[in-house]
Amino acid sequence: MLSESDPALEFIENCPFDEIELGQFAELVRTLTARDIDAFAVVSGDVNPAHVDTEFAEGDIFHKVIAHGMWGAALISNVLGTQLPGPGTIYLEQSLKFLKPVGVGDTVTVRVTVVERNAEKKRLTLDCTCTNGDGKPAIVGQAHVIAPDRKIRRPRVTMPDLVLHRHGQVHGDLLARATALGAIPVAVVHPCDKPSLVGALHAYELGLITPLLVGPRDRIEAVAEQNTLDISQLEIVDAPHSHASAELAVSLARDGKVQALMKGALHTEEIMSAVVSKSDGLRTERRMSHVYVMDVPTYPKPLIMTDAAINIDPDLATKADIIQNAIDLALAIGIDAPKVALLSAVETITPRLKSTVDAGALCKMADRGQITGGVLDGPLAFDNAISMRAVVTKNITSPVAGQADVLVAPDLEAANMIAKQLMYLAGAEAAGIVLGARVPIILTSRADDDRTRTASAAIAALVCAARRTSAAC
Repeated sequence: MLSESDPALEFIENCPFDEIELGQFAELVRTLTARDIDAFAVVSGDVNPAHVDTEFAEGDIFHKVIAHGMWGAALISNVLGTQLPGPGTIYLEQSLKFLKPVGVGDTVTVRVTVVERNAEKKRLTLDCTCTNGDGKPAIVGQAHVIAPDRKIRRPRVTMPDLVLHRHGQVHGDLLARATALGAIPVAVVHPCDKPSLVGALHAYELGLITPLLVGPRDRIEAVAEQNTLDISQLEIVDAPHSHASAELAVSLARDGKVQALMKGALHTEEIMSAVVSKSDGLRTERRMSHVYVMDVPTYPKPLIMTDAAINIDPDLATKADIIQNAIDLALAIGIDAPKVALLSAVETITPRLKSTVDAGALCKMADRGQITGGVLDGPLAFDNAISMRAVVTKNITSPVAGQADVLVAPDLEAANMIAKQLMYLAGAEAAGIVLGARVPIILTSRADDDRTRTASAAIAALVCAARRTSAAC
C-alpha cells in the first residue's frame, strides 16, 4: 500500500469554510477540442447538430461547430468540486447566462470567486465566469454551495481512459468512395436465406452492385416473400442447387458478365471449389488469399489483416502472393505505399523460427522487385508492428514498425486468432474479400451483419475500379 509520503501519489484537497475568505478565487484553463464535444454529446445524449454536425453548423448562425453550453457549466462544477471549496462541497444552486459561443480551439479560463459567506450555515456565494481567449466572458453566473467544515485530503482517483470511436467510419468512407463509381454487376451465389438476400438488396439500393441472383428460383422467391423483400427489379439466374449455383456464377464471371462474386447461403468450400477448378475456374498465376479491412477503435487508421481464411500453412511463394494481394487492395482503397509488417514472435531472424526466416526473405524479394507497391519490414512482433511506444522501448529503426497498414501473419491460425481477438476484445469491425482470382470474391460469413456485407461489397467495387484503371494505363 502507498503511503501519503509516496511521490507516486497525487492528492486532491479542499478548503474548509473557516479557511475561505471573501475575494478568494480558483481558476481552470481548458482548450476545447472536437474530442471534448464528442465526449460530452455521448455522455449527455445531446446530439444537437450545432455541436456534432459540421455541415449543418457551418450554415448556422455561428458558422462553426460550438461547444454545448453545459460543457462550460461542467468546468465550473469542476473548479467548485476539486479546488474551491473542493471535496465535500454540496452544490445548492447555479445561475448561468450564456453570452457568446465557444468553438473548437478556443481556450477558456474558468474562475470562481467568493463574494458572500454565511458562517451560520457554512454557505458560500461565488461569482462564476468562463472567459474566452479574447478576454471577453462567454458564460457568467453565480453558484450557491455548502462548504465542507473539515479538511479533506485524498489520493486523486485515476480515471479510465475514454476511447471515442465512430463505428463504421472507416467502412463508411470506403462506401462513399465506391458508390461514386457506379454499380458493378455481381453474381450473388445461392442467396437462399434472409441475410444474404438482404445484403445483396442493400448493396443494390446503395448503388454499389447490380446483383444477379444465382440459385433455385423458387427458394429465392420464397425467402423474399417470407421476409417482405422486393426483388422484382433483380435478375434471377435459375440453378437447381448450391453446387450448380457456384458453378454457374463462376461461368458468368469467366465470361465477363459479372465483375465479382458474393457468397450467399452455401458453404465456403462449395464456392471456392468452383473458383479453383483447373478446367473452368477463375484461377490466375497468383495464389488466392483472404484480406480483411479492419476498423479498430484503438488504431488511428484502417488496418489490413491477411490471410485468415484460405491458406493454412503458406510457403514462401504463397506468402509473396498473399502480400501482393494485400498491397493491391491497400492501393485500391487509397493507401499510398502501404506499410506491410511481417509478423512473428520476435523481431530478429532466428533460424529455428521459420516465420522469421521467411520474413527476411520476403523483405529481400521486395528489394528486388518481386513484390511491388508497398514497404515491407519484418520479422516484427505484433506490438512492434502497431505500437510506437513498443518501437521506442525496443529501439527499433523501421519505416513500418509502429505504423503498419498491413499485418501479414505467418499462417492461417495466427491470422484468424488476431482478427477475431481484434473483433471481440477490441471492438473492431471487419470486412473482407478474396483476391488472386480473375474477379474479387465477397466471402461473407453467416455471422456477418448487413453493414459488414455492404462494406465488403464496397471494397470489391474499389478493387474492380483499380483494375480497370490499371488496364487502361
